[in-house]
Amino acid sequence: MSVSFSSTSLPFSESSFAFQRPPHLCSKVASNNFPSVTCGGRLALNVGGTSLCRRFRGFKLWVLERLNSQFQSPKQPKNRIRFENNLENSGSSNEKGPLSDSSSILRVPDDKLTSMESPSLLQTGLSATPMDVSRKPSLCISVIGATGELAKSKIFPALFALYYSGFLPEDVGIFGYSRKDITDEDLRSIIASTLTCRVDHQENCVDKLDAFLSRTYHINGGYDNKYGMSMLNARMEQIEGGSKTNRIFYLSVPQEAVLDVTACLSSSAQTQKGWNRIIFEKPFGFDALSSFRMTQYLLSNFEEKQIYRIDHLLGRNLIENLTVLRFSNLVFEPLWSRTYIDNVQVILSEDLTKHPGRYFSGYGIIRDIVHSHILQTIALLAMEPPVSLDGEDIRNEKVKVLRSIRKLEPKDVILGQYKASGGAKVDTCLNGLTPTYFAAALYIDNARWDGVPFFIKTGLGLIKHQMEIRIQFRNVPGNVYRECMGHNMDRAVNELILRDVPDEAILVRVNNKVPGLGLQLDSSELNLLYKDKYNMEVPDSYEQLLLDVIDGDNHLFMRSDELEAAWNILTPILNEIDKDNISVELYEMGGRGPVGAYYLWAKHGVRWVED
Repeated sequence: MSVSFSSTSLPFSESSFAFQRPPHLCSKVASNNFPSVTCGGRLALNVGGTSLCRRFRGFKLWVLERLNSQFQSPKQPKNRIRFENNLENSGSSNEKGPLSDSSSILRVPDDKLTSMESPSLLQTGLSATPMDVSRKPSLCISVIGATGELAKSKIFPALFALYYSGFLPEDVGIFGYSRKDITDEDLRSIIASTLTCRVDHQENCVDKLDAFLSRTYHINGGYDNKYGMSMLNARMEQIEGGSKTNRIFYLSVPQEAVLDVTACLSSSAQTQKGWNRIIFEKPFGFDALSSFRMTQYLLSNFEEKQIYRIDHLLGRNLIENLTVLRFSNLVFEPLWSRTYIDNVQVILSEDLTKHPGRYFSGYGIIRDIVHSHILQTIALLAMEPPVSLDGEDIRNEKVKVLRSIRKLEPKDVILGQYKASGGAKVDTCLNGLTPTYFAAALYIDNARWDGVPFFIKTGLGLIKHQMEIRIQFRNVPGNVYRECMGHNMDRAVNELILRDVPDEAILVRVNNKVPGLGLQLDSSELNLLYKDKYNMEVPDSYEQLLLDVIDGDNHLFMRSDELEAAWNILTPILNEIDKDNISVELYEMGGRGPVGAYYLWAKHGVRWVED
């Protein structure tokens, strides 16, 4: 017998709202002695009356839990094997709260039945959006600061690219959190224009796009983050439907908001039924002291294995390839030391198309690029072979390199700032003499690299966009072909060039004989040009790093001790800048940077390389 108070039927979810169904679609059935009906092919329970609904909410949750477990078979993700590994096994016990048995029955004391219903759900109507409750997500990803430029241009497109390519489960839940009073549909419209399918395979693009957007939701957090995070948690729990679900939180917020957001997130939005991982955008502090305080605060709310400090430049294929080239090729590893390598140059230059914004003007190029990307690149390049490819083993070796870097002297540093394009005045978007150019010579005081200079050259507003690593080898001792190489022996050295921009390539410079009569030597390049060898679209760096977070692979994310070691290298220079003990040289927009950098290279006996 079916008990009915109204024509409203309730799908099996935590929702306290109902969807109207035509009466002719309903037929009576019975199961486990619970009164129920089937509506449109879906099992439902007839309920009605607002006060009675509230009074028996706890009982309804118990009923719905039991009926869902008996009548619904969960759909498997598209990439099932991969996501069993990623979402269940990749997390450690340190990332998980106490797990709940999904098969257990919800028992609520009688005196708690009325209070079980969340006021925020009733007040905001969170369950007004229809959803397919048979597709409970195994992973939920929340973007805090969802309407910001970074989220719209990078984070959501990267998430959709992963979803389209099968690297996210089909039932994933995407949540956008912001202060704007917009609906789910508004957020979907905002991000839809930025989402594109892979160029190399366009199958089912529209269907995938619609599916992704249908699983995207917005939460208006307002200006009270504690209340907002409670709202976010309530919405995520509603979509999750009580299933075991892991959560990722991407904090795309200004630095001044990080501490408040993380505290509220920690106390109000973490799941107790899976792991929680939190992604933080750079910069990670302003100097050693501020970074230390921030780290201590984060570690008081989260465990180290939950924290992922992201730098999108570390998601480039060049960085991923460093350890592969070193440790999987016998031709390179024996040469990787002071015995054969004369110097290493790490170059990252941006052309006129890259313009610093409000964020950059407060931090400068040292805090923005050198602290994270450049020093992490040197650490990966110079570290000892790790015990395994486990993220913690790689991090252990990286931090040893950072701690071994010699104290950086002001005489080994060149700072610059580009002039405004209209004249000699500094660009008005920059505060004071904020450096837009940094060049330095670093030394690593350990047995492998003693005496080998590591040169850094990075800047904005330069002649071209360039990202590469140059490893120059020593001259051949007692070279019998010296007379055939001319007067400039430096141009005859062997060189390994790992290039990311303008055209990704691996180049090896060798000396060879020019064909023909006589003996004339030439320095030529053996090249692997990626665009010629691999006919495929290279994923964006955000895609790579987000997938690493899902997999629990943290080797490209800075650990707290790495963060501290990096700041210990740069803070003395930052202090000297604050005391005006280091001059900032102006250089022309579209030029080659400060002239002082040429002299720095020459002082250390290294040839300046333009191309």
